[in-house]
Amino acid sequence: MGPLAKKRKLGGEKGVAKSTPKLGGENRGAGSTSKPKPKREVDLVEPDAGQEPPPQVEEEAQLPLPEPRAPVVTESAVLSDGRVAKQPKVIIILERACLETGKVGKDHVLLNCDDHHGFLRKHKRDPADSRPDILHQCMLILLDSPLNKAGLLKLYVRTEKGVLIDVSPQIRIPRTFKRFSGLMCQLLFKLSIRASNGAHKLLSVIKNPVTDHLPPNCHITLLSVTGRLVHLPEFIPSLPQTGSPAVFVVGAMAHGKVEADYAHDSIAVSEYPLSGAAALGRLTNAWENYLGIL
Repeated sequence: MGPLAKKRKLGGEKGVAKSTPKLGGENRGAGSTSKPKPKREVDLVEPDAGQEPPPQVEEEAQLPLPEPRAPVVTESAVLSDGRVAKQPKVIIILERACLETGKVGKDHVLLNCDDHHGFLRKHKRDPADSRPDILHQCMLILLDSPLNKAGLLKLYVRTEKGVLIDVSPQIRIPRTFKRFSGLMCQLLFKLSIRASNGAHKLLSVIKNPVTDHLPPNCHITLLSVTGRLVHLPEFIPSLPQTGSPAVFVVGAMAHGKVEADYAHDSIAVSEYPLSGAAALGRLTNAWENYLGIL
């Protein structure tokens, strides 16, 4: 019995010893949960206090980033200084453009003095009047200009027979005259040319007069060799500041003059007679310099 009692006592001590760590563990656990609490509270406060400045810095750094994404305009409508064009600044009207179709053989073609000289003579027409290549040159100068690529140019074309054409700034005119002739012939028969995806019209025949399609209070200027001679860098800033685009009328014919009774003024951009394409090149270049378009 003595040894058994000793074993029980030892077992009891072991039991107490086993339970003591549990109690100590509980005390330690309780102590660990109670003591780190203020530390955790401090830790929670310190990161917040330390993390408050970085979000402010990030927000300040992110403020200018959304600005270029905000306008719903194409990249071509952003000027070199960051300004966004909301409406055209310059409207060009090409008057008296020679666009006339004829049936030569089995096909309807756009008549020109080089390929249809005999056909024109047969119908008692002056071949020198059939110059659609002049319109082709003028449209290439205008639509390839930085002024148009910046979204600041609008173009209208009126033919010798009074057909008014609205030209989209997004159109890319064919480089060769043969393809240009086919495009214009298709336009005169279908009355509109759509983009390949069919989203919008690139060329469309619209109703006359052209003044119905111009913004109100716009100043209309005719470019003519008989107009008063001006220096474009000085003339452009002197235009009336009406808030509307400036309108310029240019002839797209071989010879003769434009009778634009709706024009307010008539100017000459050179002391020498210039072709329509050369005059338009001077005009667009002057506007690009004035608006800061590189």
